[in-house]
Parts: sequence; structure tokens; C-alpha cells
Amino acid sequence: MAMTLRLTEEQERALTLLADAQGVSKQEATVRAIVEAAARHTHDERVRVLSRRGRDRYAALLDRLAQ
Repeated sequence: MAMTLRLTEEQERALTLLADAQGVSKQEATVRAIVEAAARHTHDERVRVLSRRGRDRYAALLDRLAQ
């Protein structure tokens, strides 16, 4: 699937710097950034869910420990 990515001049410069730092093409740097962002988001959401479950499960104990 083809996609056109429209960037501002500042975004283009940032992408160029990222690609140069990684030693890859701008296309590869873009793909990596997307994959990494998706992985972070998925991980962060999983941590939030598990944290919420832990707080719910151990709420009484945490309240007692706080006193």
C-alpha cells in the first residue's frame, strides 16, 4: 500500500536527523518510529490496565498501609 506523508520543513529536518542518526533511509526511520510508538502505546495501556486491577484488588490493603 502506498502512502504520501506530508511534512512541514521542521518535521522534514527532524526526520532527516533521525534517519541519519539511525543510519537508515527516511522511509525506514518513519516505519521504525511508527512501530516504536505503537509498541510504547500498547505497553503503556497494558501497564495502566494492570495497575488499575492491582489497585482495585488490593485497595483495602493499600488503605491500611497508608495509615
